[in-house]
Amino acid sequence: MATLKKSARKTASSTKNENLQAQAERLSKSLGESAQQVWLAGVGAFGRAQAEGTKLFETLVKEGLSLEQTTRKLAGGKAQVMRDAVESTVGQARERASDTWDRLEKVFEERVQRALRRLEVPGREDLSALIDRVDELNAQLRSLGGAPTAKAARKAPVRKATKKATKAVKKTVKKAPAKRAPRKAAKA
Repeated sequence: MATLKKSARKTASSTKNENLQAQAERLSKSLGESAQQVWLAGVGAFGRAQAEGTKLFETLVKEGLSLEQTTRKLAGGKAQVMRDAVESTVGQARERASDTWDRLEKVFEERVQRALRRLEVPGREDLSALIDRVDELNAQLRSLGGAPTAKAARKAPVRKATKKATKAVKKTVKKAPAKRAPRKAAKA
């Protein structure tokens, strides 16, 4: 009866562990897929903005050429004035396109940052704080005399090389035929 209870507990425990492991694998897979989707969405948004930005610029150039041709026909001698106005309009359009790109880049960065925060990826500030903490702990270790010195840090590779050389010498000694010591004559 006791053996039956123990085996039932073991079965229940192993089933529980398998369920937990399967759940952890599913969670890991879903996080990976989510990160991939965020990345693809960002790349898609960038491509779309690039295509639309180019189309907008081309449309503005066409409108500017059309306006310039119309004004030349109407104004005759005042074409230079109108040309300056068109160039000014084109310059403004370029500035708007540049502003659009800047805003789009900012939106993209913010969305990626939000996705990274949701996935609990440490940010620049977190890493900076961690580096500061490690430096502080190193300083405390040095003050206590527990930190390895530069001399000890240099000795580590030398120790490894010494161990390798010692092993090589031992192998060579094992392979070499042993010399027998001469026997002393027995006293009679």
